[in-house]
Amino acid sequence: MTHAQLPIQRRFGETLRRDAWWLPPLTVLAAFSAFLIYGTWSALTSGGYTFGPYFSPFHAPELWGPTEHAWFGPQPAWWPSFLFFPALLVLPFPGLFRFSCYYYRGAYYKGFWADPPACAVGEPRTTYRGERPFPNWLQNLHRYTMYVAVAFIGLLAIDAWKAFWFLDNGVENFGIGVGSLVMTANVTVTAAYTFGCHSLRHVIGGFKDRLSGQPVRAACYAGCSKLNERHGLYAKTSMGTMIFTDIYIRLCASGVITDWRIF
Repeated sequence: MTHAQLPIQRRFGETLRRDAWWLPPLTVLAAFSAFLIYGTWSALTSGGYTFGPYFSPFHAPELWGPTEHAWFGPQPAWWPSFLFFPALLVLPFPGLFRFSCYYYRGAYYKGFWADPPACAVGEPRTTYRGERPFPNWLQNLHRYTMYVAVAFIGLLAIDAWKAFWFLDNGVENFGIGVGSLVMTANVTVTAAYTFGCHSLRHVIGGFKDRLSGQPVRAACYAGCSKLNERHGLYAKTSMGTMIFTDIYIRLCASGVITDWRIF
């Protein structure tokens, strides 16, 4: 019995597939590029990222700065003028956490590097480079940036809680606005993505031989594993909620739309 010999190395883009194999990587390329471009633009914009108690997730936390959300007041004189947003000290860490995430690796390998662009499709290189060349070795920082990403969820949660407190006639009162719900939804989806992380799952219980005698650890491990089942979905959705939250706050700040107070 003879078998057909398939070519070991295909030319770039060569395939026998008849489906639209190029559509998923093209979608990833467009979505990720839009997120990176918009996020960078927002982080480097000097105004419009706050409205009342609302604060954009792309600027959190504001260690010091021009708004009332700044932790330590105005920017100090010794701070370099070209680094006019102290939030840029924090944002690279959750950004690197996403870049090195196992879901994102598989996505941008296909969408940006075409390595390979899809299953059974020829790729543009013939050798395996591994994770040693730059920027691949940055992926090894995933387990460390995870701790900053978890802390970042706490910061977003604090901002979401503050979004329910409105200043009325000089008195701070509890209330619910559309922006309050938008910010809460964003931190909820982002937390679902972060707490479903493979590295966090390993830290919680993956290095244990047995969890039956540790009910708290076992429950956390089970919850993390449940979120991990939809890790890719939460990763993509959280990008959308972050952009939507920032756009909503900017539209309110510019007067294009009015934030509706539900309560």
